[in-house]
Amino acid sequence: MSNGTSDSNPQAQGTGSFDFNAFINESKETLLNPKSYFAGLKTSGGMAEPLIKAVIYGAIAGVFAFLWSVLKIGAMTGGMFGGGAVGVMVFVWYIIAAVIGLFIGAVIVLVISAICKGSTDFESNVRVTASLMVLMPISALLAFAGGINLYLGAIITLGVNIFGLWLLYNALIETLKAKPETTKIVGYVLIALFVLMMLGKIATLRKANQFMEGFRNSDFKEMMKEMEKEKN
Repeated sequence: MSNGTSDSNPQAQGTGSFDFNAFINESKETLLNPKSYFAGLKTSGGMAEPLIKAVIYGAIAGVFAFLWSVLKIGAMTGGMFGGGAVGVMVFVWYIIAAVIGLFIGAVIVLVISAICKGSTDFESNVRVTASLMVLMPISALLAFAGGINLYLGAIITLGVNIFGLWLLYNALIETLKAKPETTKIVGYVLIALFVLMMLGKIATLRKANQFMEGFRNSDFKEMMKEMEKEKN
């Protein structure tokens, strides 16, 4: 089942080629006016357009991630992603992740849509997912917050996720024609899951930080003393 839109809608008039200016405008509309945007979202026309959108979002996110890795800020610091030529792999990985995430995300959105009695047309769900991926560069841009403060990063991540659910709600209702009441219930459940996962992540990171601090303050000093004794 596919939910086509009227030919009078500018988004429904395909040109056969990707319009970058339209892409920018649609990205703004997705963030600023999601109800109107998803009400007019074209749900057919092939996979090329949503795939290109996903690649662009992934590339932009990759630029931010690469920048933070070079500056050693946030989650992408040190190790295999630390600066230099190796840091380019962050950029490449984000593009690959965007392509894979487009189709995996489409399946997830399709399942949620089915639960909410909405469209189960795969292409419609792919196009919705591609539009939702506008948050990918935003998440990458704000990733530096985690390197500044654990709680600040967690709050920002949770805020982005909840905003993403708001976009998904509008997409389910307006584009995929899901039942509003069921969609609201599913949305509340997902918000609760996000909060629980975030609390679990914070607890895990706190324990890891405490362990590393303890290691640096005690075990490391003892190890250095032992090494000095062996030298003497």
